[in-house]
Amino acid sequence: MENILIIGANGKIGRLLVKRLAAHTAYNPVAMIRKEDQRPFFEESGVKTVLGDLEKDFSQAFDGIDKVIFAAGSGSKTGKDKTNLVDKIGAIKSVDLALEKTVKKYVMLSSRGAENAEKADESMQHYLLAKKEADEHLKASSLPHAIVRPGRLTDGRYTGKIKVSSVFNEKGEISREDVAAVLVHMLDDSLSSPQVFEILGGKVAIPEAIHLFLKSRQPVI
Repeated sequence: MENILIIGANGKIGRLLVKRLAAHTAYNPVAMIRKEDQRPFFEESGVKTVLGDLEKDFSQAFDGIDKVIFAAGSGSKTGKDKTNLVDKIGAIKSVDLALEKTVKKYVMLSSRGAENAEKADESMQHYLLAKKEADEHLKASSLPHAIVRPGRLTDGRYTGKIKVSSVFNEKGEISREDVAAVLVHMLDDSLSSPQVFEILGGKVAIPEAIHLFLKSRQPVI
């Protein structure tokens, strides 16, 4: 089984990722957490944890890791300093560590709007620019990778269905459950070329939607 490091494991999507990976036959989740008091939630489910803070040295978290999912985020309402430390500098450091540790694949949870961050509303621009810089650093690396940019996140139920495009020209939302499922799907070795795309809730099953999009590079709605 492959060891999958979840950076940001204690977040809403992070916890969903851990649960989904723990039930998977091919993956063994390793939850990267910032504080000791976060351990019980994961260890009670038999999930291995490793301490790591994106604002400090977290290189030890990569020992024995095969693939990485970056699901951490300071949040759009956090101060600019924290956004820089977590969403940009921390993410960039994690990409460099993945290269150093010869990780086989890196899956980045980004944000819709990062592609054109310079045009974003002032309230979101700094956050999206930080996301974009981290995304560009990953794209410029030699790591096999996927960058997934969801629309507005909800706590809705898992549907297993999405729509996919390089960039959408419409508003939309997607459940965190469906986002987690897409991130896990992108770990698959058969999806080897670099991928960058946006996702929203839709009507096409996740594996089919991803397959059709990567084959044609046309929107799947």
